[in-house]
Amino acid sequence: MCGIVAYVGPKDAAPILLEGMQRLEYRGYDSAGIVVSNKGLKVRKCKGRVADLAQTVPASFKGKVGIGHTRWATHGAPSDVNAHPHLSADERIAVVHNGIIENANELRGRLQADGVRFVSETDTEVLAHLIAATVKETASLEEAVRLALKRVVGTYGIAVIDAERPGEIVVARNGSPIVLGIGEKEMFAASDVAAMIRYTRQVVHLEDGELAVIKADGFNTFSSDARETAKEPLTVDWDAGHFDTGGYEHYLLKEISEQPDTVARTLSGRIDDRFHVSHLGGLNMDPRETRSFRRVKIIGCGSAYYSGQIGAQLIEELARIPADAEPASEFRYRNPVIDPDTLYVAISQSGETYDTLAAVQEIKRKGGRVIGIVNAVGSAIAREVDGGVYLHAGPEVSVASTKAFTSTAVAFALIALHFGRVHDLSPADGRRICEGLRRLPAQIEEILKQGDRIAELARKYATYPSIMFVGRVRGYPVAREGAQKLKEISYIHAEAYPASELKHGPLALIGPEMPTVAIVPDDELLDKNLTTLGEIHARGGRVLMVGHREPEAGLADDVIVVPKNEIELDPILLTVPLQLLAYHAAVALGRDVDKPRNLAKSVTVE
Repeated sequence: MCGIVAYVGPKDAAPILLEGMQRLEYRGYDSAGIVVSNKGLKVRKCKGRVADLAQTVPASFKGKVGIGHTRWATHGAPSDVNAHPHLSADERIAVVHNGIIENANELRGRLQADGVRFVSETDTEVLAHLIAATVKETASLEEAVRLALKRVVGTYGIAVIDAERPGEIVVARNGSPIVLGIGEKEMFAASDVAAMIRYTRQVVHLEDGELAVIKADGFNTFSSDARETAKEPLTVDWDAGHFDTGGYEHYLLKEISEQPDTVARTLSGRIDDRFHVSHLGGLNMDPRETRSFRRVKIIGCGSAYYSGQIGAQLIEELARIPADAEPASEFRYRNPVIDPDTLYVAISQSGETYDTLAAVQEIKRKGGRVIGIVNAVGSAIAREVDGGVYLHAGPEVSVASTKAFTSTAVAFALIALHFGRVHDLSPADGRRICEGLRRLPAQIEEILKQGDRIAELARKYATYPSIMFVGRVRGYPVAREGAQKLKEISYIHAEAYPASELKHGPLALIGPEMPTVAIVPDDELLDKNLTTLGEIHARGGRVLMVGHREPEAGLADDVIVVPKNEIELDPILLTVPLQLLAYHAAVALGRDVDKPRNLAKSVTVE
């Protein structure tokens, strides 16, 4: 969840590290630090943002080799001392680390028994002392790192420099991403390509258990048992412009506004008008194999899980195959029964979400077939699964997911259409869904034009300490995602319930101080949803309705009207105004919209 940047080459490292760290600040932003090698190690680190760190770095902070880090705290509170990099006692070795060392306390105790004095509360400092103890007995830094990591239990993405070997950096990966960047007589490494996209688009992804040595003239990779590994560079199709705000006040607003284009990219080339079906060659399944699956299980975390609930509904409606979604963080720990007749679908925008990756590995270990829906090409989950769908939504920088959520729901519609047409979905219904998918970008554009009015509503509802979200069947995952967005960026307490469950307990909360956001699509459940609005109003509750038409007088205090699509696809559109509502509420409350407290973008720890 933290951000790592490393550089070796002919230029001064510090400006490159600081720029890369700013691009990675969405991965962690409670402290930051850099170290460069120049006749010894020079270190600057502090609690706070990368901008705070930059003010402490003098012009004389020179060095052609360096590593940097933005932190999301796991061991030890945010502080100058707990910030990375961490140095060995003799200040020869410097380490930055993402992940969690599970046996850190045991290792710390052994090192302390040997006379090592610790200065921080972090698990990462253990690595610096372990490598320092090993490097004196080995012929190379890479061998010292490899042997030290043999003693470690846990997850890590690390970068290490040695003051006595100033022309190289050693990096390693196990459960936390590390990507190498190949430049012109210079090399980079980072936890995300965003950190180095200004300098190179040629990248190499390390696998779990791999290490690499990078020098200005190249790199070599090897396994944890010292065998050399062969790696082929990939060309990233993003550029530095993708990581700018583009004139918007926040990345989040930019990414919400990009959704007409990102949905169009997700659909591009994937609709077949001859047979009214979707083209998804990346699934790596022929029609006979597609028909063999009797159930679909979808796993993801946070917003990915809620998009999976929309996906399960689409698959059941269009393909008539039982489908359900479950948090990957729960799935992996409950010793799941892996059914050979079930297709498993893993969702992750970054492709590096650790709980989801671990669930994928558990499914494969037990012989299950798993496909992925991911946004980041070449990511760990994309490499691990048997096939899948890339979103092509472009990089998502803001911590709260918006365009990736919407594109994921669209990808599920394509998968549901694919499965449906192999089963019993008629050509007429296939045509209807294809036409509905094509209408989505223009309809999202219509919703975005209501931004000023939604902002006005958001300022009104931001005055409440808690908000209820409700929806039925297709509307329920929309309500869950709406509540998630509001709570994570505005810090307003929000709960989501099935509308039918209100009278089974949550209705006790309803009153003048607790408004309700109700998702009311114009479908076969419209009358039941309107009855729920009446129940809320009868108890003095304020209602903001999000639906396709104005209700009868007195049923809603405020209404956001959304364009109508096919009933199966309506949840995709109903989500968009809730994104705007959460964004404008957060702005009204003065929140740090792109970097909400306690959260980070890519969750690569348990």
